[in-house]
Order: sequence, then structure tokens, then C-alpha cells
Amino acid sequence: VLVLSGIDPWYNCRMIPKLPQELVDALNAAGNGELEVVNPNDNRVYFVVDASTHRQAMDALRRQHDRDAIAKGIAQMEAGEGISLEDARKQTRERLLSRGR
Repeated sequence: VLVLSGIDPWYNCRMIPKLPQELVDALNAAGNGELEVVNPNDNRVYFVVDASTHRQAMDALRRQHDRDAIAKGIAQMEAGEGISLEDARKQTRERLLSRGR
């Protein structure tokens, strides 16, 4: 397998299917960067968007999940749940030392 600059051209050709012209035409006609499509085999609905839009959406989703996790941790701390950082360090040290025995 020929690899150029860390990219395997055969991998990319095999793993990324090309859009059929009908879909390309529909995307161009949509004009807004997204297209709703239906799989006729199971009637599942998909949205075709460009890679940049998808990445931005996934980044926003990750940031929201992070904010939610932080808010949950703060709420647990304020409710008196969990342990202090000092106690967590002590427990970690004790567990690591007990493994070495």
C-alpha cells in the first residue's frame, strides 16, 4: 500500500463513498447546505450536511455535554455529595500502595 504524507489514498477511496449525481444536484438545489433524505428501505430520515457544519455541530454538542457535566458536579458538591480533593488524593494513594503489596 502506498502511503503519501501519512494518508493512504486507497483507504480514502474505499471508505468514503462518492455522492451520486442525483444527490449532488439535490444538494445544489437546496442551497442552504443541508438536505433531508429518506432511506427507502426503512424510511429513516437523514440530513446531508457539509463536513464543516457537521464538525461545528459536534463541537457544540460536546461543549454542551461538558457544561452539563460540570453543572451536575457543582450541584452534587453543593448538596454535600462526593468527597473533598484531599480525601480523594488520600484514597488514591492508599489504593495505589495496596496494589503494590
